[in-house]
Amino acid sequence: MPKMKTHRGAAKRFRKTGTGKIKMNHAFTSHILTSKTRKNKRNLRKGAIVAASDHKNIAALIPYK
Repeated sequence: MPKMKTHRGAAKRFRKTGTGKIKMNHAFTSHILTSKTRKNKRNLRKGAIVAASDHKNIAALIPYK
């Protein structure tokens, strides 16, 4: 059976943690920031863990990461 190919777009957006969870960055951080509150922008800087419902699909895109 051949190797699976990593989805390069997903590889740039997601990382696996040591325990197997998938880490991601938040969206909505690049422009139109004047309408967002200071607190909201600060919280968007932090990483997040992918929801359990999305985990299986994203894990298939990054099999070797």
